[in-house]
Amino acid sequence: MKFFKITPSFLFILILYNVILFTVQGETQNVLNADLFNLHLISGSLVALSINDLLIIFGVIALYIEIFKSTRASSFSVIEHAFSMLVFVAFLIEFIVIRNAGNSGFLILTLMSLLDVIAGFTVSISTARREFPVIRE
Repeated sequence: MKFFKITPSFLFILILYNVILFTVQGETQNVLNADLFNLHLISGSLVALSINDLLIIFGVIALYIEIFKSTRASSFSVIEHAFSMLVFVAFLIEFIVIRNAGNSGFLILTLMSLLDVIAGFTVSISTARREFPVIRE
């Protein structure tokens, strides 16, 4: 259970994205942008969700989970922040180096991972300030 507490949620999204990138034969962009399903709204609008859109939705949920996890002050929080930084670096390297990962959806997930790192450190520092009073002379 501690594995899931210190493992960044973005790692699972990165693994899922890589499974899609490396198992699909042919043009990956066509697969990522293919419609999974369509929603017909009462207004008559049609909302089409693709795999790329679904991964971004998972990214938003993961970002919420990671920010919520960063509010905990524990001995594992530093390790979790370090893992989050490694996951961001993996996102960044993959975005720059892998041709099929060079798309807007992957860029958005990379920026979400960066925001996770920045917010995690910011929230942890402000939480630590509340727990350990600073004595000013």
